[in-house]
Amino acid sequence: MQTFAHGAAQWHVARPRKPSRVPGVSMAGFDVRDLAALRIVPHPAVTLLVEFGEGTSVIDCAAGRQQRGSVAAGMGLGSGGAVRARGRDVVCVQVRLSPVLAHAVLGSSPAELEGAVVPLEDLWGCEVARIREQLADAPSWQDRFALTDMLLARRFETGPTPDPEVAWAWHRIVASRGVARVDALADEVGWSRKQLWSRFRAQLGLPPKRAAKLVRFDHAAHRLVAGEGAACVAADTGYADQSHLHRDVMTFTGATPTTVAGEPFLAVDGLAWPPDPAAALRPARGPRHGRRMRE
Repeated sequence: MQTFAHGAAQWHVARPRKPSRVPGVSMAGFDVRDLAALRIVPHPAVTLLVEFGEGTSVIDCAAGRQQRGSVAAGMGLGSGGAVRARGRDVVCVQVRLSPVLAHAVLGSSPAELEGAVVPLEDLWGCEVARIREQLADAPSWQDRFALTDMLLARRFETGPTPDPEVAWAWHRIVASRGVARVDALADEVGWSRKQLWSRFRAQLGLPPKRAAKLVRFDHAAHRLVAGEGAACVAADTGYADQSHLHRDVMTFTGATPTTVAGEPFLAVDGLAWPPDPAAALRPARGPRHGRRMRE
């Protein structure tokens, strides 16, 4: 376990030593004594938070709604900057799921989670209490990751997967870092733009253009956190100009690029979610390689 310090705050962060048995799953463990109000920055993944400590986290959503404890959140949670997380003595495993896996793992379409957060018990029922107890009893973080991975793999193997054309389009969006054009994706899978929009939205939770904008924003935001200038980031990540980047950052976070560059929610990623250098070298599968795509 390593320590992430951001100002006066300190988070203890654990990482699995082995990759998940399910491609598209990544995990991190967090032990945070005092989680001050933390802006949730939208991320292009479905997120699960499985708590098992004595404390609890609180997610303050728009219109005064709150969610406590273990939750699931759809892609784009936090858009507009209206969502905050806080708590004390928070100990949890956080899982980031590719939206291609989400329906199988959650047991519910990610379209029902768009920009929202729901109690994990609403999706998994009494299974949440069992995994929380197992995580609390596990002797190490590596054992906790193995338990979580076993559960995710079991649910994934028995659940539905999206159309291979939809999965392929998602992987192309990710590989292009959000600059792939929807018309071109539709042509490549042999669908109309309307057909791709409808199935992509229904099966992954966001329309393809919105998903591409989120992927592009995420890539740009992490480069801002790394200390790169906004003008350079805009030029290298597919934005028309710096003003275009500024508008997108404001839309997704409610804050300026300068403010977002200092967000701890993003700054911890280098420790909790280090990039996989081999990922960029993996070719995207074609859209017609069988009905049950597993990546």
